[in-house]
Amino acid sequence: MGYILADAYPYVLSLHIMAVIAWMAGLFYLPRLFVYHVERAKDGDTLDETLKIMEFKLQRYIMAPASVVAWLAGLTLAFTPGIVDWSAVWPYTKAICVIGMTVFDHWLMRMRKKLERGENTVTGRQFRMMNEVPTLLMIVIVLSVVVKF
Repeated sequence: MGYILADAYPYVLSLHIMAVIAWMAGLFYLPRLFVYHVERAKDGDTLDETLKIMEFKLQRYIMAPASVVAWLAGLTLAFTPGIVDWSAVWPYTKAICVIGMTVFDHWLMRMRKKLERGENTVTGRQFRMMNEVPTLLMIVIVLSVVVKF
């Protein structure tokens, strides 16, 4: 099994990078859509309906599949012999941040459903602040993997 994973490593890594890029794009863009939704749309108007469709499609057709592929490819990489030094700190730092990213993604899912039902209580300013969460997590993840501290 180890040989198969080692031979597939460049392809799995490529798939992982592509999935992470797609997932991150959604994590950056969806809160921005929420800002416009909260600050500019009125319940039932054309902008409200348009943003609901955009938010749904972004989450369902881009973010959800990308996050699943990122997780599956990432776990495959983690269990490829010789790739991860489990005695180092970086794999655990990365894992904590990836779990944090996933929790943030699920929070966005809940917020989208609240906006869809007209039950939102989060302000545009709060969504702007939350938009920084994936950036901070990404910085720690990239530094963890590249610098391997």
